[in-house]
Amino acid sequence: MPNPKAVEGMARFGINPENAYGVSVPNLRMMAKEIGRNHVLAQQLWSSGIHEARILASMIDVPEKVTEKQMETWVKDFASWDVCDQCCSNLFDKTEFAYQKAVEWSKRNEEFVKRAGFVLMATLSVHDKKANDTEFLKFLPIIERESVDDRNFVKKAVNWALRQIGKRNVDLHKKAIKAAREIQRLDSKSAQWIAADALRELTSPAIQKRLR
Repeated sequence: MPNPKAVEGMARFGINPENAYGVSVPNLRMMAKEIGRNHVLAQQLWSSGIHEARILASMIDVPEKVTEKQMETWVKDFASWDVCDQCCSNLFDKTEFAYQKAVEWSKRNEEFVKRAGFVLMATLSVHDKKANDTEFLKFLPIIERESVDDRNFVKKAVNWALRQIGKRNVDLHKKAIKAAREIQRLDSKSAQWIAADALRELTSPAIQKRLR
């Protein structure tokens, strides 16, 4: 049954409440655990157009079976930051196309497609433990380039990517701080916010202690 109060709460957090029932993410995770991995069902859930069904689809789909065509189809359907972020962190960052799409989508103009590119950069920084630093160093010039985009859902994702790369290890921490200093010099309110917020976290005693 739909939960009108939960849907109302979603809207307050900037989540698009269209076609939403108000099912919480923890409840969706419980459902996903019971269902298990199911590529066919994931496609059916996504096709329903229901907000929570699409998040559930990202939780149960099989990364190895996800095609580039599917990723392009799904990303064009993104209409809310939570579906974008859940899909990237639950599924897309575990596919063979993750690094490619992070770069490609960062160049796109559609707000949630561009956001998806930077969310992938952020989640790959956390989830891909075996990746070489080179992969993440490639992202820093892109982050600098797109830091002038003042759209809320884009700039927050750009900031997220910069912070997560900087928290990965000592070497990337130094490179991320250097990138943030460069971004800070740009004549853009968005860029200056991204840089200030990233530097606040990356230069904090807690992060420096953790990296040491």
